[in-house]
Amino acid sequence: MVRGLLNKLVSRSLSVAGKWQNQQLRRLQHPRVVVKSQILAGGRGLGTFKSGLQGGVHIVKKDQVEDIAGNACPSVMPQLEITLENAWANTSLPNRLVLREKLLARFEIIQSLYQKYASIFSIHVYLCQKLSLVNEMYFAITLDRKTAGPLIIACRKGGTSIEDLAEKFPDMIVKVPVDVFEGITDEDAAKVVDGLAPKGADRNKSIEQVKNLYKLFVDSDCTLLEINPLAETADNQLVAADAKLNFDDNAAYRQKEIFALRDTTQEDPREVAAAKADLNYIGLDGEIGCMVNGAGLAMATMDIIKLHGGTPANFLDVGGNASENQCDVIASGIVNAAKQVALKVPVIVRLEGTNVDQGKRILKESGMALITAEDLDDAAQKAVKAAYK
Repeated sequence: MVRGLLNKLVSRSLSVAGKWQNQQLRRLQHPRVVVKSQILAGGRGLGTFKSGLQGGVHIVKKDQVEDIAGNACPSVMPQLEITLENAWANTSLPNRLVLREKLLARFEIIQSLYQKYASIFSIHVYLCQKLSLVNEMYFAITLDRKTAGPLIIACRKGGTSIEDLAEKFPDMIVKVPVDVFEGITDEDAAKVVDGLAPKGADRNKSIEQVKNLYKLFVDSDCTLLEINPLAETADNQLVAADAKLNFDDNAAYRQKEIFALRDTTQEDPREVAAAKADLNYIGLDGEIGCMVNGAGLAMATMDIIKLHGGTPANFLDVGGNASENQCDVIASGIVNAAKQVALKVPVIVRLEGTNVDQGKRILKESGMALITAEDLDDAAQKAVKAAYK
């Protein structure tokens, strides 16, 4: 019953919220439209929705857009259905039949529920005009450790992942490092265009486009600018048919307009919460949680856990702000946190610093089930033993 109501909700939402999109569709010249699911992941074209819809990118006629978009939306329905059923379980209505009739009779009730939970299960599709492409290439700008600056990557073949391209056409991939102080030169841009080898696009205009893309990369504080494919149209125009951009989190203060577009519903909620506390956190699939002071030590901790047969549950760098004479402060923080969350899992603590004895004494006198370790190797062994006993 709930699934049926949700399908009605999606259909109604598409028709109401999509009025503006329908107006835009009528402005597109081509009779066919590209419908793309908007998720923060690559390989959308290879994805499968839980509704059975194959692929996250479809080229359809204009009058098919709503059906395709509607089939894309149920991918979130099972989880949303459970959420709504739990919400409705506490209703004062005598039974589901009465509830169903009231919901059908008053659509605004469903609408309010949708608005309440839409921020958790975002439903976005991107509609764009179908282009007549005659040539597809690959273009990217990233940051290179070896050259300590931006690196432009170009390939005359495009439309698939760079990993596949590197495997199939290694000789076609051109890499052009850019001096971060001098910036991109005409010579640099020309090398990139030669690597792309456009068939009909004007060479001088192509060089200018490459320079403009580099300017975008720098001005927007990008860590990655990938256009795949960078394509030529039938009228010899060079267009970015699809693109992916990543931005430096440290530049958020001066890229406010860009970071205002951030959609946290597409991200791991744990990582979102950690970012709000200025913590560097990445969730993993293991069983042993790690909280470490300093990124280098955090990586070493994960490695040594793996060495002893365990699997890390996360990467967490608490910022590196705790100095070596603060072991007692760290110990007090661990004890207080353990009490607040009603700790139910083993915690192994390894402290090192000038106040290490005070810190260990605080842990021992806390009355909490905290396991102390002498060094990193000892801590990893105890963590693995506690996790898999």
